[in-house]
Amino acid sequence: MNYLTVEKLSKSIGEKELFTDITFGLEKGQKTALIARNGSGKSTLLNIIAGYDVPDSGQVVIRNDISVSYLPQMDKFADNYSVLDAIFDSQAPIIKAFKEYEACLALSASDTASSDIHERLQKAMLDMDRLQAWDFEARAKEILSRFGINDIFKNINELSGGQRKKAALAKTLLSDTDLLILDEPTNHLDVEMIEWLENYLQAANVTLLMVTHDRYFLDQVCNDILEIDHGNLYRYRGKYDYFVEKKAERLANAAAENDKLRQLFRKELEWVHTSPQARTSKARARINAFENLKAEVSKAPEQKQEGFKVRTERLGNKILEINNLDFSYPNNVLLNDFSYIFKKGEKCGIVGPNGTGKSTLLKLIMGELKANGGKITPGLTIQFGYFAQDGLPYAGNKRIIDLVKEQAEVIRLDNGNYMGASQFLNHFGFKYEQQYTYYEDLSGGEKRKLHLLITLLKNPNFLILDEPTNDFDIDTLNLLEDFLENYTGCILMVSHDRWFMNKLVDHIFVFEGNGKIKDYYGNYTEYRIERDKELKIQKRIAKNNAAPEDVKTKPTRAANPNKMSFKERKEFETLEVEIEQLEKEKSELIEKLNSGNGTSQELTDWSKRYQDVESSLDEKSMRWLELSEKE
Repeated sequence: MNYLTVEKLSKSIGEKELFTDITFGLEKGQKTALIARNGSGKSTLLNIIAGYDVPDSGQVVIRNDISVSYLPQMDKFADNYSVLDAIFDSQAPIIKAFKEYEACLALSASDTASSDIHERLQKAMLDMDRLQAWDFEARAKEILSRFGINDIFKNINELSGGQRKKAALAKTLLSDTDLLILDEPTNHLDVEMIEWLENYLQAANVTLLMVTHDRYFLDQVCNDILEIDHGNLYRYRGKYDYFVEKKAERLANAAAENDKLRQLFRKELEWVHTSPQARTSKARARINAFENLKAEVSKAPEQKQEGFKVRTERLGNKILEINNLDFSYPNNVLLNDFSYIFKKGEKCGIVGPNGTGKSTLLKLIMGELKANGGKITPGLTIQFGYFAQDGLPYAGNKRIIDLVKEQAEVIRLDNGNYMGASQFLNHFGFKYEQQYTYYEDLSGGEKRKLHLLITLLKNPNFLILDEPTNDFDIDTLNLLEDFLENYTGCILMVSHDRWFMNKLVDHIFVFEGNGKIKDYYGNYTEYRIERDKELKIQKRIAKNNAAPEDVKTKPTRAANPNKMSFKERKEFETLEVEIEQLEKEKSELIEKLNSGNGTSQELTDWSKRYQDVESSLDEKSMRWLELSEKE
């Protein structure tokens, strides 16, 4: 029996129909992503499943014996709760014991702690022992520290929007749940936190349904994809690459079918125009059939948008020079003696934990902040296009098309032709009828997209982009990627979207904290693989060098550390065979996962085996690397 069954669900908002007769089920352990264009009803569907909204028709059936946890886009915290009470808002005995223990711990640490407080703490510890709550406490502390939630007695209303989102995600993950429903869980998380969440969800023994626009995250966690397209639901039992391939096939088949309908429509239209209005029942039936055919033809599938190149202003030999740049706040160094000279056509990404100075560097380049030391020298021909996280600096309320035309009536293409502002907006999803909507009536994601498009419309030759992918649907991300791939100017961008970064950048600045910035030539995934190998080697070296101080070791004859022992040589030869076998098994598993032919249980088993193989392959490769240095 399914954990979750959705039967013939339909929902409209006003005159807009979001989806019709949606039906699907989720089995135990299934991890599914739900994707669609913005405004297609993704979040509404999750709200209905979680009981926050009601459908126009249809029903949601959740098995009686399972628990459900839901992360909505907007948190539902009660006012004047502490962070502790907001996250652990439950009367479960283990939660009550944990909250009492934390409260007593905080009180006992104060200078005014009384003997009653210490007795209360002892009782709380006994309750923790009795309920075997220490594992829960360790898990709670790990999740809270990962999300940077340190002051759990702070009022929840004092947190920023990003911090509240992290608190809501922590609450959802800490719930003892069977069915986990997440709406954009990676929002406000930096790359390292997203990677931690990936690993957590991969290992979690839960059934998962989530909305996400992060394609790399989706690919790592899910092997089942649901898509809402023009109100209909389509299912793809595979990862993101499989979804892209099968969706392209579906659209091609729909286009071919529509071509046939159009040919038939033209034939029937000719009959209607040339034949008199016959009174026979046969003729009336044909006219009725023609009207139905006309309605079908009007539902033609959208044609794939063709990419295009814009013509940027010529860049001189000198682009942008940064020399010995320093910037810090009291007790927080963000940039320390940073220098770099940009080259023509360079595409550079910036990654690092939140608070390490990524956006600060962009603001320094744009003159919004003043450096403590050093110099930034732009070339004479440079024209910046700056997309900031703050949004459009417009006062008042204007129509979309008017805002755009204030910046540019047309955009010049690389082939010498021109594209009108309205056509440019349409290409990126602002349909012609929507372009007369007022700015204040747009959603947050639509406002961000309009800001980005106005930035691109100005024909800059150096783009500076701060988190350009936030709140965009996957179709918009693909269009933006195509545009930026064809862009001939320089790009410097901050993004936590690894798929986006991998596709576009030549190298990355890694902000490591305390003013340290590493310039890595390659994409983020290549950097992460190399960094993980270095960390594993360092851990292995530290482990081999570490010895308990209180253990007396027997003196041994010094051996040549650079020469393989007989045992090591045998191990080295065995490792080569094992690595080859694991590589072969890994390739076979990838083929199985991408085929989409297996049952949900088989897909789950293959996914778990793939993780085991990947882990074993990393471990054996590290050992082979150590031995090969001796060889």
